[in-house]
Amino acid sequence: MAYELDVFADTGLDAALLEALIAEHEGDTEPRLRGLWSYYRNELTGAGGDRGARSWYRQGQASGLPARLKRSAETGGGGVVIENDIAWRVDSLVDFVFGRPVKIVSGASDAGMRARIERALDAVFERSGGARLFQDMALLGSVYGHVDLVVRLEGLFGAGGDGDVSRRVRVELIEPTRGIAVLDPGDFRGIEAYVIRSRVMTNEIAGGAGSGILARVLGRRGGGGGRRIAEVVEVISARHRQVYVDGVLVEDAPSRFGALPIVHAQNTGQPFRYEGISDVEAMVPLQDELNARLSDRAHRVTMQSFKMYLAKGIEGFGEVAVGPGQVWTTDNPDASVEGFGGDADSPSEDRHIAEVREALDKVSGVSPLVLGVVRAKVGHLSSENALRIALMGVLSKTMRKRQAYGGAIVDAGRMILDALDASGVMETREEDRALSIRWPDPIPVDERDRLREAQLKRELGVPAEVVLAELGYGAGDGGVA
Repeated sequence: MAYELDVFADTGLDAALLEALIAEHEGDTEPRLRGLWSYYRNELTGAGGDRGARSWYRQGQASGLPARLKRSAETGGGGVVIENDIAWRVDSLVDFVFGRPVKIVSGASDAGMRARIERALDAVFERSGGARLFQDMALLGSVYGHVDLVVRLEGLFGAGGDGDVSRRVRVELIEPTRGIAVLDPGDFRGIEAYVIRSRVMTNEIAGGAGSGILARVLGRRGGGGGRRIAEVVEVISARHRQVYVDGVLVEDAPSRFGALPIVHAQNTGQPFRYEGISDVEAMVPLQDELNARLSDRAHRVTMQSFKMYLAKGIEGFGEVAVGPGQVWTTDNPDASVEGFGGDADSPSEDRHIAEVREALDKVSGVSPLVLGVVRAKVGHLSSENALRIALMGVLSKTMRKRQAYGGAIVDAGRMILDALDASGVMETREEDRALSIRWPDPIPVDERDRLREAQLKRELGVPAEVVLAELGYGAGDGGVA
């Protein structure tokens, strides 16, 4: 493709490097990431064939089964059991981090400016998806290991005019399967430029007789019969932005902001690495082992679910149906009837499966207790303290995630305020752009305890509006004495 990247010379990005980055991402990074998503999602694929047969679908985690079981899964045979222990653990972590609304708090000294900043940020994030944006950020980060945010402001690149703040700014999630960071060779934390690759399904028929500017600009791809897929490559730096569609430059504009509008969030940090640690990755081998053992047990139960008898020295035994209440008699003192088969107990198998599940609990930090499956003995502790002790693993992981994703939200908020100030939409001082996040307690708290805590905060001088907001009351719902 003919990339015209002279405007990105200050970042060290040229056409050869961009093509190398795309090839590396497409050949190495993207398949690994899609494998992690496949294990989280365990999606069904292959909709062809007889819907009445089991062979009409394949499950994502079937790729990790042993060959003897994988053949059975591919041919639609029985005895293959896949129990997705990854998805509910990841979803539970996301619920603990962003299951309840968070509050972005301004550190501006002036109350009027503080309220204006908070209203503007609330409007921007709400327009960008609100709570769903934060939940999707935590989900993608948990699966892939990291996620990026891009702050888009109309007028940030090229010419732009004033307007309603909430309508001019939005925050967009970029999953690692689409985003490629051009890093500073001397500092893995420094992003010189950013590339976003997207495959867009158009409304044109591939190979059809389309016309108009869309057909001329996007070009042709593939054969007929289906909609054409266009490849969009967006290149962003602190000073410029370009967009290519199927190798054709369709947008080219300088930046009026002077900063790269990208925020990077690691799920769990790795020293000296741009990529974070995925929650799914550590569970994949254990999930494969669990699926294999469950499938083996299902096969054993299937083969031994019926009882068989071996009779010796009894005449006509094979001519009589075996049933309850029947008695066989013979004069042969050496005669015998031996039963075999049936679902015999296998304590070692059950123990092994239980240990694999416990290993998944340890690796993920999430136990079945988060779903209400109470197995641990909590003694004489109060319910809240008992929950905190039993959920210590998931709570500690929640705190680490809140630091990582909360920092990304704060950085995105500051970037929004910087951009709005630079564009003249909403002027703020540097000290006015200090932000923090007020997180809700992930564990349900008794209402009386919350009220007592609110009263103590008021006695310590915490503003009434802050206490009311923590209790869930709006400005017009009353006051605190």
